[in-house]
Amino acid sequence: MSGNEDAASGDAPGGDVSFDDLDIAPKVRQAIVDVGYETPSPIQAATIPPLMSGRDVVGLAQTGTGKTAAFAIPTLSRLDTSARRPQALVLAPTRELALQVAEAFGRYSAHLPEVRVLPIYGGQSYGVQLAGLRRGAQVIVGTPGRVIDHLDKGTLDISELDFLVLDEADEMLTMGFAEDVERILAETPDDKQVALFSATMPSAIRRLAQRYLNDPQEITVKARTATAQNITQRYLQVSHQRKLDALTRFLEVETFDAMIVFVRTKSATEELAEKLRARGFSAVAINGDMVQAQRERTINQLKGGTIDILVATDVAARGLDVDRISHVVNYDIPHDTESYVHRIGRTGRAGRSGNALLFVSPRERHLLRAIERATRSTLTEIGLPSVEDVNAQRVAKFADSITENLSSDHLDLFRKLVEDYAGEHDVAMADVAAALALETRDGGFLMAPDPPEGQRPERRERAPRGSGGQFATYRIAVGRRHKVSPGSIVGAIANEGGLTRGDFGNISIRDDFSLVELPENLDNETLASLRHTKIGKNPIDIRRDYGPPRTRGGAKRAQGGQRGGQGRDGHPKRNESWGKRGTRHIAGRGRN
Repeated sequence: MSGNEDAASGDAPGGDVSFDDLDIAPKVRQAIVDVGYETPSPIQAATIPPLMSGRDVVGLAQTGTGKTAAFAIPTLSRLDTSARRPQALVLAPTRELALQVAEAFGRYSAHLPEVRVLPIYGGQSYGVQLAGLRRGAQVIVGTPGRVIDHLDKGTLDISELDFLVLDEADEMLTMGFAEDVERILAETPDDKQVALFSATMPSAIRRLAQRYLNDPQEITVKARTATAQNITQRYLQVSHQRKLDALTRFLEVETFDAMIVFVRTKSATEELAEKLRARGFSAVAINGDMVQAQRERTINQLKGGTIDILVATDVAARGLDVDRISHVVNYDIPHDTESYVHRIGRTGRAGRSGNALLFVSPRERHLLRAIERATRSTLTEIGLPSVEDVNAQRVAKFADSITENLSSDHLDLFRKLVEDYAGEHDVAMADVAAALALETRDGGFLMAPDPPEGQRPERRERAPRGSGGQFATYRIAVGRRHKVSPGSIVGAIANEGGLTRGDFGNISIRDDFSLVELPENLDNETLASLRHTKIGKNPIDIRRDYGPPRTRGGAKRAQGGQRGGQGRDGHPKRNESWGKRGTRHIAGRGRN
């Protein structure tokens, strides 16, 4: 990819290979041009040729090396676009990764309208997936659990599969998908082509490769993910709906010289720049649709201080070198670490210190963890600037403007006008000054206080566990006799509900059900999607557990209610058995 951020080892070739050297299908090659890729990354240069020739591949590569394109490009180049059957299956450990991979296939097949790409994962309606399968999707990108479900229902036939990709294989095994993966592999033809990608190569992955791959070529690529030590990296957890408000508040309280705000699409650059200008910021969009002369003019304006904020896409910011860029904001989180490293490298130049801020929604925390792992750095979490912070900054800036204007050469004229007005109307000078300030600053000078929690139109952001978030107990309809484990419970709920491991408290597994501590403020949409989630073949039917009904009126009423210290289902009350037969949450995930 342009401005390659990778350093290769092993079989990966150097950076002198071009996409034209890789025998890619012309329509796929055109899509690569459209997305702005100029040269292949090492994993792409090393992997595409053997995959194009039909050979199996084992790739040892971290997230962020460009491995998705490494298997998507040859797969699309070799598809039989006239055949309406599943030809390629990509297995991914999480629904987030499955969606990312499906989106990548969509980008690279933009000039292949006859190609249908279908993501299948838990948490989405079966109806959408069944319709896609009936329409003859050739590329299936799925999580192991949902693929197994479709195989069991007879709605997915992979007996004539041509290509199989195991993406992040080590993560799939860590999450407990080994049996599912082997079950899926067993239903595929022996002559299929297999590509296995893994960040590590434990013995279990070695055994899997030896059993199911045919004389694979092994490729090792290491991403160059070092970030400059002079860049302060922070992140802010915020929902998509509140990102604009969060960015506005950050811009008001943060002292910066110039800034690049990164978004994913060309249209988003224009939309966000326009919204920032409406809020009084000097912001301009820069994207791939700009002619060169306009791009150069915009960059010169940034260098000269005429504009302070560029809203840009990754492609448009390539090669941008402006010393006064003190901040980079990742308004849309990048899906790969290579892009993150490239983005924040726009600041902290010429020996200066730099600042990078990453916006992360609750469902995107897995991408934050991937960035931290790959860059071997820890981003510092910050909170949303409060109304009080913003107002204090506005007052301070107002005071600074008064101080600056007091030294103006034109002050004498206006002093005379104000004195005459005050004398004529018998008004205090301070009142005249306040009236003039009101005229220039308008009535919206200070932000209104945030509405009380109960009146907010949007749901609250879920607080991280470490910051004092409240837990509640939820009951799920699977227990010890269903052979569930804490890992399978965490995996199912985390992947379907977009939660992180920090969102789990105690897990108590009983004979026929389990009790799980989760954030108290789970929204109805998340609960509804979780209700149909399965562990194995068993729906978890998650419900809030309020414990035994509270009694009123003393012992007599208690006798008519719960007796013998038992709950509503005849099992011991939660506070009597919690931690005795229950199991504390441990790392690990189950089927998604």
